[in-house]
Amino acid sequence: MYVCLCHAVTDSQIKEAVSQGDMTLADVKKRLGVGSQCGKCTKMATQVIAAQLDVEPNYYEVA
Repeated sequence: MYVCLCHAVTDSQIKEAVSQGDMTLADVKKRLGVGSQCGKCTKMATQVIAAQLDVEPNYYEVA
């Protein structure tokens, strides 16, 4: 599903970014551009990030 229409970013891309170590909206924004144009996607993007962090253990936080 598309989360950010301005940059054509999907929830799968956001989940992959979290898998690669991004933990915040700012991290995902740097990598994918989410929320950098109109900003309407930031709430949904934050929810996707939080849901992925709940599912996936964060090995970067331990190290």
